[in-house]
Amino acid sequence: MKTSTIAVQIGVGKDATGAMSFPIYQNATFRHPALGQSTGYDYSRSGNPTRRVLEEGIAQLDGGVRGFAYASGMAAIANLLLLFKQGDHLVVTEDLYGGTFRIIDKVFARQGLEATYVDTSDANRVAEAIRENTRAVLLEVPTNPLLKVADIRKIGDIAKDRRILTIVDNTFLTPYLMRPLDLGADVVVYSATKFISGHNDVLAGLVVVKEEELGKQVYFLQNSIGAVLGPQDCWLTIRGLKTLSVRIDRQLENAKTIAEWLSRHAGVTRVYYPGLETDPSHRLLGEQARGFGAMVSFEVAEKRIAEEVLRKVKLISFAESLGGVESLITFPAFQTHADMEPAERERMGINDRLLRLSVGIEDAGDLLADLEQAISGWEANV
Repeated sequence: MKTSTIAVQIGVGKDATGAMSFPIYQNATFRHPALGQSTGYDYSRSGNPTRRVLEEGIAQLDGGVRGFAYASGMAAIANLLLLFKQGDHLVVTEDLYGGTFRIIDKVFARQGLEATYVDTSDANRVAEAIRENTRAVLLEVPTNPLLKVADIRKIGDIAKDRRILTIVDNTFLTPYLMRPLDLGADVVVYSATKFISGHNDVLAGLVVVKEEELGKQVYFLQNSIGAVLGPQDCWLTIRGLKTLSVRIDRQLENAKTIAEWLSRHAGVTRVYYPGLETDPSHRLLGEQARGFGAMVSFEVAEKRIAEEVLRKVKLISFAESLGGVESLITFPAFQTHADMEPAERERMGINDRLLRLSVGIEDAGDLLADLEQAISGWEANV
């Protein structure tokens, strides 16, 4: 069965009433039939029917054995990091989401978790960074915001040889475009706030694991910590998943159109988008995924031009986040990646001239018109 069909059918036929939209079980606790008996639900931190439908649905979409839903993407990342102990070491994508960098570098580092940040688009650098105490490789594919692509198969093989985990943040592509577990990953994680929910109206995080034993460990932590997704937000996430394929298909078309237009614009000095044939990640992502995503990053010549673009956009909103039906633009160096050292950001290319565009489902011509009026007038300065 195709991913799009699976997503539409999540929850259908799962409720005894025959409800097409699976109900919101707004319960903290559940009545026991008798001593020593249970309906399968006792307390919603441990399990809730609406959350179960979402967790089973995302596991099926990703080809995993078990799924887990959390209060946010960062709650999902934090829960996975709790798999490791003091003195353990991770190899991590260097140009990753700033919140993931912050929680590793500013929170878990205080608990003795070590990390080495490398350009994971080069599998050799990943291999060189692995130590005796390395327990996992954490990849973002594509990276945020430079859209580099790691070879998941190659890195997964390296990790398996060293008996360490491969964790892939698949937020930008979702299981509709790429299934990292099929490529050799052990765990996939999402900020489901983004493309999976798709409407900028819910915070959610999801995790899917490939093996049952690892699933038991993740569930123990989920139940122990309790940063679970509430039933109302589970229902919203399920509803978002049902339109995942049609939303992303439209976003892919728009993103390619915009990236090609930006690449020809005299006011733009560089475009990052794997869907462009000139992009260094084009071939690899084409082999790993069935689409290139709807995130486009681009540089202008000066910081003041970037600031002017943010001021002038009208249809495209200057706002945090990504992946919704509405197009958004952000300034990574001053927003999502502000916690990184400026010199380190500059070295990686996350400079004060870089803008990140999350392409929505609006008419492509309207989006281009908005970008044109925002960028126009700077050609002579480039």
